[in-house]
Amino acid sequence: MEYIKRKMRLFGALFMALGILLGALGSHYLKTVLSVSALESFDVGNRYLIYQGLGLLLLSVLGINDSKAIKRLYYLIVGGTVLFSGSIFILSFKSYLPFPVSFLGPFTPIGGTALIIGWSYTVYIYLTKKD
Repeated sequence: MEYIKRKMRLFGALFMALGILLGALGSHYLKTVLSVSALESFDVGNRYLIYQGLGLLLLSVLGINDSKAIKRLYYLIVGGTVLFSGSIFILSFKSYLPFPVSFLGPFTPIGGTALIIGWSYTVYIYLTKKD
């Protein structure tokens, strides 16, 4: 279980660092390159990347002692974030890419659904936790 919590901390910190880097890139460079709607989408993806990074860092220290539960949360939140934010980032640049990426459109709601399930499962864990 400690191994998964270390991975949660690793991805939490990675998502935070990436979010800060991409936020700086977006506010200083991408606003001169992307359309307003593409930049707004990019910002949504980045905001959720940072939120999930913070969430992973918190979950890794908040005392969930069920190894199966923590593993499920890890996969739902990390996988959901990669699908949700990653697809938004790529789709934000679709007019600059030499190949079509519209097939990624369904990945965004799939990632969002994984995040909703992950955080709902977190609520369930805490509601049913025996002290």
